[in-house]
Order: sequence, then structure tokens, then C-alpha cells
Amino acid sequence: MPTRQPNFRTLDLNLLRVFDEVMVERSLTRAARNLSLTQPAVSNALRRLRDTLGDELVRRSGQGMEPTPRALALWPPVRDALRQLQQSLAPSRFDPAHADNTFVLAMADATAAELVPHLVDIIEAEAPGVSLRVVPLATRDPRKLLDEETVDLAVGYFPAVSADLTARAQVGKAVAFATQRLYDGEYVCVMRAGHPLASGPLTLNRFCSARHLLVSFSGRPFGFIDEALSTLGRERRVVLTVNQFFTAGRVVANSNLLTVLPRHFVGVTGIANALVLRNLPFAVPAVHVDALWHGRHEPDSAHRWLRETIRRSVHLAPAI
Repeated sequence: MPTRQPNFRTLDLNLLRVFDEVMVERSLTRAARNLSLTQPAVSNALRRLRDTLGDELVRRSGQGMEPTPRALALWPPVRDALRQLQQSLAPSRFDPAHADNTFVLAMADATAAELVPHLVDIIEAEAPGVSLRVVPLATRDPRKLLDEETVDLAVGYFPAVSADLTARAQVGKAVAFATQRLYDGEYVCVMRAGHPLASGPLTLNRFCSARHLLVSFSGRPFGFIDEALSTLGRERRVVLTVNQFFTAGRVVANSNLLTVLPRHFVGVTGIANALVLRNLPFAVPAVHVDALWHGRHEPDSAHRWLRETIRRSVHLAPAI
């Protein structure tokens, strides 16, 4: 089907609402239900939009629908335009006491262990109808998840993202994401009580000669500690990689492996008395923990409440 330029003056904007819902649900049946339409009506609207744009837009794939590259490129601006139009015509004020929103947060288990208990306290007291879904943070760059609205907000250490957003802003480029500094973390070397390196000076040579466990969200056996070592011309031997801080704490408590964990996290592991913390024998860059979200949520009162509530939960957490 050849791509063609649509005549915007004759375009039925209701077709874009149908397109947006189909892209969200990847199902004609669920899209029809959400729009209070029949499935034939949704199919007909999709056919009219296909004819207008000269693109298939979605194809059947298994039990759902798979979007074409043109549909994936078209969806973000369509979704933003519909959202802005809705907010302009019917601006809403978020009332936490009566809200029933569900928010999806991406964060590592160490971050969740500190923040989520305090988030729950606030929600139970102020927003009992609100629900949270916390999903694992499996990347240091969650912008794709935020852009696709898989998650509402990500909390973590995103140095490359922060550098990119700053560079874009400095040269006047559009910045689609926003961040808020929550706290600065400190990482320490962690080992079992009675480990041979638990007493005496922890030198750089002794650290590099040991066997290490690395916490890596992506599974890549190279992290920011290894980057810091490489600037010194040194390296360590990583013999085990896991994707959770809790798992790392349990393993080192019962082995001769070393790991590097956030200092504040050790106190909530439940096994702090089985662990020894030592300062790292070399300098590492400051670890800034940020909240990251898509700029389209800036005017959304519900999302503003979520961001403020997370910020409040940080101040409630001890030692952060």
C-alpha cells in the first residue's frame, strides 16, 4: 500500500482516537470495548485511516496486532496531541483521597527496599484508592520504557541519560524527558563477616586480586566500578553476575566473593550482622539517584502528585 500525504482538513480526527486505542491495546476487541464501540466499527475506522495514510498500520500477529514501522513512528505525536487536546478541553485536578489511579514504577530492588515502604505509608494515609506496580529496572537508560508508557516513572542511577539531556539542553535541542534529583548514594565493598579481607587495610591490590560478584541490571559483566578501575589501568575478576542487590547480599554472606552495594541498602537486607562494609580503595564518581519521566506528563496533576510523593518518601527514609 503506497504511503500518501493525507489532507488534514478532511481527516476525521475520531480515526486518530481509534488508532491510539488500537496501538495501546494491540487488540481490536479490547480497543472496541474501551471506546464503547463495536469491533466492526473499530475495523471500519482503521480501514478508513489506512486508506487515508496509504499504510497498513497494524497486522494480525498471533492473538494480537503488530504495528508497522509507519504506525510506530506516527503514534507518539498522535498520542501527545490527543493528550494535550484532552487536557485543554477538560483539565482535571487530581484528588488523591478519591483517586483510583494505578502507577507503574521502575526501580532496582535496593531502591524499592528503601522507598516503597514509605510510599505505602503515604498512600494508605492520603490516597487509599491508588495502586502501585513496581517493576524491575533492567537498564540504565529507561527512556524507551517511558516513551512507550510501559512505566510512568523510573528511579535510579542514569549517568548517560543525564549527560545526554544536559548536552541537548545546552545546544538548544528539544528535551523530551525530565529528571529530579532524589538523593546521592554511596557504594561500599561488602563481604561476609570473617572474610580474609575483613581485617587489615583493603588496598587496591587486594581488592583487584579477590573474586567478585557484580550486580548488573542488563546482565553485562562490566559496571561503573569496572569503569573506574579501568581509568587506573586495573581490573577485577567478576566470577558471578546477578541482577538483584538482595541476591548479591545473600551470596556474599555465604561465600568468599566480594560485591559492591549501596551503603544505605545493607541495613535493610535483614542480614547486616553477617556482612562487613569496607570503603572502596579508589575513587568512584558520585552516584546520583534520580526520578526520570517523560515530559508529556509535566502538566498532569496525577503525575505531579506521584513525583512529589516519591520525593517525600525519600525524606522519610533513614540514612538517605
